[in-house]
Amino acid sequence: MTEFLVQHGSLILFLWIFFNQLGVPVPAIPYMLAAGALAGLGRLDLGLLVMISVVAAVPADLLWYEIGRRRGVAVIRFVCKISLEPDSCVRDTERRFARHGASSLVLSKFIPGIETVAPPLAGLFRMRRSRFLLFDALGALLWSSVFLGLGYVFHDQVDRIVREAARLGGWLLAILSIILVAYLGWKFWRRRRFLRELRIARITPEELRAKLDAGEDIEIVDVRHSLDFEAEPFTIPGATYISVEQFEEGHEEVPRAPEVVLYCN
Repeated sequence: MTEFLVQHGSLILFLWIFFNQLGVPVPAIPYMLAAGALAGLGRLDLGLLVMISVVAAVPADLLWYEIGRRRGVAVIRFVCKISLEPDSCVRDTERRFARHGASSLVLSKFIPGIETVAPPLAGLFRMRRSRFLLFDALGALLWSSVFLGLGYVFHDQVDRIVREAARLGGWLLAILSIILVAYLGWKFWRRRRFLRELRIARITPEELRAKLDAGEDIEIVDVRHSLDFEAEPFTIPGATYISVEQFEEGHEEVPRAPEVVLYCN
C-alpha cells in the first residue's frame, strides 16, 4: 500500500481533493495526513503535495462559484439539503458570509458542511471572480498546509496508527461503522425532534390566506436573512420586513398583535 501511494500519491491526492471539494462524500483529511506522513518519511515531496492540493481544490470551488452565479438561491438550498445540518445550513453560511465577507472563504474548508456552500454563495452575491479566486486559493493553501503539515510533523505516529489499523483489520472497520451509524442516527433524531416541535407552531399558506380573508387581526413578519432579501426583494403583501438579526435582538419594530406569523426562506 505504501509503495502504491508513493508511485501514484500525487494523482490520487489531486483526484481525492477535487471530488471532495465537489461535494462527493470522500474524506480528504485522512488521506492528506497519510500523504504528509510519507513526505515526513522522505518518500514524497511536501511542497509538491501542497501545490497539488491547491490546484485540485480551486477548480472545483470555481465550478460551484459559477453554478451559484447562474442558478442563484436554488443551488444553495440544494447543497444544504444534502448536508448534515439542512435546517440551519443556509442561515449559518449566510451569517458567516455577511459578517466576514470574502475572508470567510479562507477558513470555510475547516468547517464541515460549510466548505461546499461557501463558493456558490460567493457566486450568488456577485463577488468578483478575481477576488473569489484569491481568497479561495489562500483558503486552499492554508487548509492543505495544515493537514499535510500535521502528517509531516507526526509521521511516526501516523505510521504507528496505520500499522495498528492493519492489525485490527475487520474489527476496526466494524467499530468505525458503528460510530458512524450512531452519529448519523443521533443527527436524524435531533432533526426529527426539531421538525416535530416546528409543526406545533406552524401555519400553512392556505390557512394564513383564509385568516386574512376573514379579516382576522394578524401581523405578518418577513424575517429572512438580509442577503436573501437582497437576492429576492419580495414579501407577502402587507408583511413587515425585519431581518433575522434585528428580530433576534428584540428590535422595537417587531409588531405586537394577537397573532404574529413569521416566515423565512
